[in-house]
Amino acid sequence: MAEYKAIRGHTIRTIAGDASPLVVGDIWYNSTLGKIRGAKLATGAWSSGGNLGTSRYHLGGAGTQTAGLAFGGATFPPTTNKNESEEYDGSSWTEGSNLNVARRFLGGTGTQTAGLAFGGGGDTDDTEEYNGTSWTEGNNLQAGRYGVGKAGTQTAALCIAGGEPNVVSVEQYDGTNWAEGPDVNTARHALGGTGTTTAALAVAGNPGPGVSDIVEEWNGTSWTEIVDLNTARFKQPVCGTSTSALVFGGYDGSDHTANTEQFNGTSWTELANLSLARGSLAGIGTTSLALGAAGYPGPGHTNVSEEWNQEVTASSFTSS
Repeated sequence: MAEYKAIRGHTIRTIAGDASPLVVGDIWYNSTLGKIRGAKLATGAWSSGGNLGTSRYHLGGAGTQTAGLAFGGATFPPTTNKNESEEYDGSSWTEGSNLNVARRFLGGTGTQTAGLAFGGGGDTDDTEEYNGTSWTEGNNLQAGRYGVGKAGTQTAALCIAGGEPNVVSVEQYDGTNWAEGPDVNTARHALGGTGTTTAALAVAGNPGPGVSDIVEEWNGTSWTEIVDLNTARFKQPVCGTSTSALVFGGYDGSDHTANTEQFNGTSWTELANLSLARGSLAGIGTTSLALGAAGYPGPGHTNVSEEWNQEVTASSFTSS
């Protein structure tokens, strides 16, 4: 077996210490310690965040844990679509400008100052863009739908599957227009989505009837089914990237779940549960710094937010 000193510099960088900042999956040679080191996620936990001003479920979300955006959704009884938009600063929510079209079960992506809302209950094709101050109508989806998966940014987004009826259709947004892209393999709605327009995940959902544990990966050209979730579900959010994702909450076919799973690019691992089991909540942020906002714990809807925090640490590789 070749020794590291024979290949050092070709594939692994040398540093007199540990990498900074630490990025999950990064590998380097620490010349001070004389060891190959890597960055990984430590054990994470959920904690209470600030409550939203408006209790609701089936809402959209965008941004980060410290600069989040929650919009739309619904209350009941009777079922009433909402157009409220709220901004999160890491501790509290503040009322922002309303959506032009009140709706629930919509797709949402982007940032707090460059958000994107599309689709929604009633099979709307409406698209709106947020600039940090107000929502502006954009060009419509090719086909109206609700319960869609999402990925990307305000200027480069994916609208994945959805209903009704359940479809396999995927549309790509370039900041101006939506265009038809390659289909997913399994038609479903109430699925989760995360990533970019060139590397995304479509996670679980409702194939009608029932719940799904199917996960599909997008490589910029086509969708491929990969390793399944441990817990089948729908109405759950997903945060992160196609190689480092976090899924939490949802409905598992019999009850709302608090289950949290994390994807490392190869497999899903169960982690600490949400404090409040619920589905139809907004998922905001990254794999290590996420925010779960509002949702439906059953019965009724909630304004509760929870923050997921998971430290990135450096550790040495050991021989086996």
